[in-house]
Amino acid sequence: MSAIKMKRVLTTPALIAFGLAYMVPLGIFTTYGEVTVASNGHLPIAYIITLAMIFFTALSYCRMANKLPIAGSAYSYVQRTFGGKVGFLVGWAQILDYLFLPILNYLVLGIYLHDRFDCIPAYVFVLGSLFSVSILNYLGIKLINWVNFTLNFFQVVFIVLFVILTLNNVNLTPEAMAKPLLITTDDFSGLFSGAAILCLAFLGFDAIATLAEESNDAKKSLPKAILCTVLIAGCIFLIVSYCAHLAYPEWTDFIDNKDTASLDVVRRVGDISQLGGEFMYNFFQAAYVTGVFASAMTAQTSVSRIFYAMGREGVLPKQIFYKIHPRFRTPYLSIIFVACFSLLSLVLELGLVVSMISFGALVAFTFVNLCVIKSYLGGNAKKTVPMLLKYGLIPTIGVLLSLWLWTSLETTAMTVGLIWLAFGFCYLLYLTKCFTKSLPSIDPNELNSIIKD
Repeated sequence: MSAIKMKRVLTTPALIAFGLAYMVPLGIFTTYGEVTVASNGHLPIAYIITLAMIFFTALSYCRMANKLPIAGSAYSYVQRTFGGKVGFLVGWAQILDYLFLPILNYLVLGIYLHDRFDCIPAYVFVLGSLFSVSILNYLGIKLINWVNFTLNFFQVVFIVLFVILTLNNVNLTPEAMAKPLLITTDDFSGLFSGAAILCLAFLGFDAIATLAEESNDAKKSLPKAILCTVLIAGCIFLIVSYCAHLAYPEWTDFIDNKDTASLDVVRRVGDISQLGGEFMYNFFQAAYVTGVFASAMTAQTSVSRIFYAMGREGVLPKQIFYKIHPRFRTPYLSIIFVACFSLLSLVLELGLVVSMISFGALVAFTFVNLCVIKSYLGGNAKKTVPMLLKYGLIPTIGVLLSLWLWTSLETTAMTVGLIWLAFGFCYLLYLTKCFTKSLPSIDPNELNSIIKD
């Protein structure tokens, strides 16, 4: 048993900052052109649909975070609810999402910064980002917390400037303001396909749950932070997308240049405000890069905590993953392992990495909703109508919406995810000697000590 525990220093605002950093507030511009075209110029409505869909699963994370305030997020919830074998496979799938998000961020940083400073090879920026992110994680969650607030602030400054400049310089007639919000029956299919894409922008609220053992009142602060992060991110995405449509209402211009649509919008806002399109473009680039760096940092934090939880259970080698630094109180060997794995960003292509991200998240979303139903309604406890609505209907809707999102996965994502899951199943067979023995598990007294701590 590890005698050293992580520091409980994170407040609700710190957890919210962590979640927002993971999700990247400026991430709206990543899929701006694609979803604007798919929704026939009604991106704000697509975000409203997405927020409503995600909210059901976020509520389930809140229920489980309150019931089981321990590191590991979906892995820990499923492990305690459905047993070690199912929990292991969900945790294994979840790792796919968390392990490849830092790699995605490093690749984006290398591409953006090399484009800006073409005399420096992209791999230099990749290695520099990887090293600095790992050092920050190694030195402790308090430092990560401070950096998160700083980097989020920089993005917020850009967003506020973007919104103010737009509203002060565009046509605000009732007709112009209503145009992005008025839909017809012909728009529905595009809106829902766009909403499926946008759901991936909300991946990150679940990462907050990995910090349960570093929260100063996990049962209260985790649920608050999860809901607040989803709502704040949703409001940011909605407001920015609405202002972007006001600034550049001719959405059909993006049909042939979806990838650069966001840059066209940013330049338009700079031009109409007389600040200059190039100024806004440079500011956007700088703010976006800092956001991607923050996402890489928080993603490494999250996955190292999942490895820590699986190491504590004994399903991953304890001598590596269940180790806490005596001074910094961080799972330092897990952090080093993630950093070494992230060196793959030097050889992998961006498109392949993107296809790997969503599979694990959807596995986690589906099973966390199921965990709420079994945890609160299982057994012989008396079930009232309010309980059936709260712990039955709401998570069931979350399950159905998660299953619907599976239909939006690309073939590559499904193939890679299933192959990854197959490797996990083989490792499970090894751990259980072909299911002839039980999986190792945390001592019940240690678990109770963590929950009560």
